[in-house]
Amino acid sequence: MNLFINDIPVQLVKATEKLDKREFNNIINAEVEPITQAKLLHRVWIKHVKREDLDHLFDLLDTTVPQGLIALTLTIDDYDDMKKFLKKKFKIIKAAGGIVRKKDKILMIYRLKKWDLPKGKLDKGEGNRVAAQREVEEECNVKVDLQAKICTTWHTYTMKKRRILKKTAWYSMDIVKDSKMKPQLEEDIEEVRWMTRKEIFHALQDSYKSIGFVFDQYFQKEKEETE
Repeated sequence: MNLFINDIPVQLVKATEKLDKREFNNIINAEVEPITQAKLLHRVWIKHVKREDLDHLFDLLDTTVPQGLIALTLTIDDYDDMKKFLKKKFKIIKAAGGIVRKKDKILMIYRLKKWDLPKGKLDKGEGNRVAAQREVEEECNVKVDLQAKICTTWHTYTMKKRRILKKTAWYSMDIVKDSKMKPQLEEDIEEVRWMTRKEIFHALQDSYKSIGFVFDQYFQKEKEETE
């Protein structure tokens, strides 16, 4: 599960999955030592994470994000139980969106002072693929052809004093028509722009880490398809 808490990447993996210790600056065994802010530095791997440990991490990251923390990887002994805990703790909201291609350029939107990708919540009874295409077309006033799924992201936020966990399904898309392309102002979108890969790299400096993750997954799949 690719989770983002206060824009910090938190990857939840099964305890059976093998990880490379060399990829981490600090390794914590939650069974024998406390999880403190001081230990959350750079890239951190926390082993044997249980419900109470994840709850503690939410409290730590929801208040003040530790300076210098880049990413967290959590190994979960009972992965299914942890997923049940998350669904019970949060209100789940489902959304979908996509990366739209036009030759060597990709469609980006500027919303709430951040570069972002078009996406939105599912309507009642709507599937991910239908919602992804509809939201992209509505937010950018374009026509697209839906392609393969890229990945799923989860991120947390608080709305009206209630914790929300948003699950977003991401898809690649090809542009069909963009002659009347314009931002959907009522959704706080100020600009819609086609960007080269170099321009995307710069735009991601003023974006969300979850969007950077989606691009990483997209470019990785693109590379695998050409090899």
